[in-house]
Amino acid sequence: MSNFFWQKPQFGRRLLFKHAATAVGGYFLSPLDRAARAAEPIGKAKYCIFVLMGGGPSHVDTFDLKEGGWLPTAFAPASFEGVRWPQGLMPRIAEHLDSVALLRSVRSKAAVHELAQNWIQIGRNPVASTSRIAPHIGSVVARELSPQNSDKTLPPFLALNAAATMPANGYLPPENSPFFVTPGGTGLGNTAHRDGTAAFDRRYDLLLKLDAEERALNELGPGTREMAQFNLAARLLMYNSRVDAAFTFAADERLRYGNSGFGNACITARNLLRANLGVRFIQISVGGWDNHANIYTTLNPANANSLGRQFDTGLGTLLGDLKNDGLLQDTLVVAMGEFGRTVGTLNSQGGRDHFLQQSVFFAGAGIRGPRAIGRTDNAGSVTVETGWARDRDIRPEDIEATIYSALGIDWTKTDPNTPIGRAFEYVPKIDGIEYAPVHELWS
Repeated sequence: MSNFFWQKPQFGRRLLFKHAATAVGGYFLSPLDRAARAAEPIGKAKYCIFVLMGGGPSHVDTFDLKEGGWLPTAFAPASFEGVRWPQGLMPRIAEHLDSVALLRSVRSKAAVHELAQNWIQIGRNPVASTSRIAPHIGSVVARELSPQNSDKTLPPFLALNAAATMPANGYLPPENSPFFVTPGGTGLGNTAHRDGTAAFDRRYDLLLKLDAEERALNELGPGTREMAQFNLAARLLMYNSRVDAAFTFAADERLRYGNSGFGNACITARNLLRANLGVRFIQISVGGWDNHANIYTTLNPANANSLGRQFDTGLGTLLGDLKNDGLLQDTLVVAMGEFGRTVGTLNSQGGRDHFLQQSVFFAGAGIRGPRAIGRTDNAGSVTVETGWARDRDIRPEDIEATIYSALGIDWTKTDPNTPIGRAFEYVPKIDGIEYAPVHELWS
């Protein structure tokens, strides 16, 4: 049936529509058990934009600025209500620090890229026994929030500029998978039939008739039912002007957002929230932060094309547009890497190496800034004030709980029905540590 419909589709199209099918898959969720302790999610956000800064950005040059002889004068450090910020490197974000809080008492669990990146995306140790079935945080959000969506045109979880190897839906149904797109501003690709609209409609109508005959005979097996949902989801995206508009933007918009791949993703994220097509969680991946050498080439305030400036232009412009649209109040924006980088003077190659201490950027969703939660020593090497109720380093699992709570999701939920027969905790409890949201962001 699928070969008749698509007639030997290319791999890229097949992959695209495989992910598209997840938007409307007909799965029934098993009941979730609530932990004994009642959680009280803060519920300030409807959407989350999660920016994964792959490679590990230097916290002491960005979100936990430390000043010494190593710091270029062009960073132009400035104080915003007591919060030091690299205004020369990130002037656009500086315009919106009134909506920003910086978590500076964060410490990674690992200093290995792949391990730590997976850790922050699934909110648990990737080598733990249940982690092989663990879904991405965005997949859990999709599971929880997509039933509330009035429009299900697009999947609730979109991954922009992401590698296909990133964590996905784990044991959850494929409708909770990330939908991978690398936006270029020319619409959503592979959503038109090569033989034209008339030929497509004719074949699709015939497919529906064949399916109807099989349904009447009660011959639809699980695979056929899934394929029917697959085709229906793909059909919602094809020849859809609202979808094309969300993924289309002009040259002047590209320029305003920095004319970069990251900027394109930020424009797309804004458009998706404006369009209200069912998206709830958007991950934007931006790599290049593994700066073992020549870090102040990557973080060069004088070069608008340097990664630091592209990041600032894209994210700062996104914050401004969301604020003007009235959407920032409903959107939690999180930016973080998998760990930080070594502190003090640079290494022999003019860079910084892997380091567990890090800082995480939060904005929107009613956050009032500028504020810094937690404090490190003068070098940025260790937490000296945690700044929150648990009075310990903030861990990836706490960030996960914070995202869930902000979106109104009970982070203490567990699901007893998993393929391995063990309950799945939304936020795990490990070694007697009960992880929790950093609600001080809203205090």
